[in-house]
Amino acid sequence: MTAPAAPRILLTGFEPFDQDTVNPSWEVARALNGELIAGGQVHAVQLPCVFGAAMQVLDEALAQLQPTLIISLGLAGGRTDITPERVAINIDDARIPDNAGNQPVDASVVEKAPAAYFSTLPIKAMVRHLRDAGIPASVSNTAGTFVCNHVFYALMHRLARRAAPGVRGGFIHIPALPQQAAQHPGMASMALETQVTGIREAIRTAMTVQQDLLENAGQLH
Repeated sequence: MTAPAAPRILLTGFEPFDQDTVNPSWEVARALNGELIAGGQVHAVQLPCVFGAAMQVLDEALAQLQPTLIISLGLAGGRTDITPERVAINIDDARIPDNAGNQPVDASVVEKAPAAYFSTLPIKAMVRHLRDAGIPASVSNTAGTFVCNHVFYALMHRLARRAAPGVRGGFIHIPALPQQAAQHPGMASMALETQVTGIREAIRTAMTVQQDLLENAGQLH
């Protein structure tokens, strides 16, 4: 008998943007491409940093792979931690143009859709396991209003409408790489090797933890 195929894990990262020549989200995703983690196989897909087009590439990957776990990665320059996102909001409000020159202001990601969706990843367990492994991590309560949030919201909207039982997804922001921080004195950074180890642990947690931890991860502001 042929062994059943491993569950598919879709891991997306973005192309470089805003004059950067590298994006750690894609460097991490492609470093993990093909790995077996907790019984699932990682399939890395690069998304364009473009409103609308990123959603189309995501849709194609979802249709082709039919994954059981979807994690989208994005760069959050200035953050010190790996930060699983709690909530995606239905708004595009771009401070800078995307890679195609689009700069939407106060536009809906999806017209006539809910104002927000929560991640279905065990984000608090992820943070706990990352910290236990010596990797800085914290829950984030804002994914911004640029293409990262655009993809996060689009993903959760699709999962809410048509995902098979047990399929989960969400978004994780990661810090800049040292080579990026070198061009912006004072910017926080994290080595690529540490980020790869951290996202591998985050995937392992998402594949093995069904009920998230009930512990404080709130913020005053």
